[in-house]
Amino acid sequence: MRIYYFEKLDVWQKGRALTKLIYQISHKFPADEKFGITSQIRRAVISINCNVAEGVSRQTGKEQARFTEIAYGSLMEVLNLLILANDLIFISDEDLAYLRLNIEEISNKLNSLRETQLKR
Repeated sequence: MRIYYFEKLDVWQKGRALTKLIYQISHKFPADEKFGITSQIRRAVISINCNVAEGVSRQTGKEQARFTEIAYGSLMEVLNLLILANDLIFISDEDLAYLRLNIEEISNKLNSLRETQLKR
């Protein structure tokens, strides 16, 4: 079986792990949030990896960097929604702190990837 380039990227692998965490945590959100924060945060976290994967398939570094920027925007959307979920007492302070560490790491990796892409 062929392994595609994006699958080898550490940032993609960490995004995949974050997606799993977000799904596990959002599963505990109130049922009446199914079409609210739950749906929004899940779409946003999935968007991170989708944009990384799509971006690395582009021909120019500038095109690739644009998709990495979109992935970064989705990551910030996830952080915003986690902060709101904490405000609404859907997640604990400890869960938020742990997820913020993951987000910070992914954020740094996305920024590094973007810089590399822009140099191409």
